[in-house]
Amino acid sequence: MRVFFFLFLLFPVVELALLIKVGGAIGVLPTLLLLVGSALLGGLLLRVAGVATAWRARERLARGELPEKEMLEGLMVALGGALLILPGFLSDIIGLLFIVPFTRGLLLRAVGRRIEAQVQRQRAFSDDPAGGAARPNAARPNVIEGEYERRDQ
Repeated sequence: MRVFFFLFLLFPVVELALLIKVGGAIGVLPTLLLLVGSALLGGLLLRVAGVATAWRARERLARGELPEKEMLEGLMVALGGALLILPGFLSDIIGLLFIVPFTRGLLLRAVGRRIEAQVQRQRAFSDDPAGGAARPNAARPNVIEGEYERRDQ
């Protein structure tokens, strides 16, 4: 948790350092034009890719399937577009990684493996390894019936 907090604090400092470095190398006006262009590209991608993902998800729902892949892709495209809208070059690079289909596929597979590992870890510590599928009344809690006798001394 401390690592994320540290990265959260470090991110704006790195963005500012990159802006100063790029501004010194290519000039102020080209740097500002790059930032405005990436923000416009991010807004456009949010609109176009978001609608395309929504249509694919709708088609899968119409076929009776769950659109989990489309939902994750839509989330990644939206996050990538939002990162492109933010001013800064580091956020633009990360946003582009979320938007380019090849890298998005790699990221989705990595996230899928991590989710699967998390599910397996949770299943390993549950009291029902079958995941509730073996019991007909899975909503009922486990109850152990018995008798007891109280002995006061």
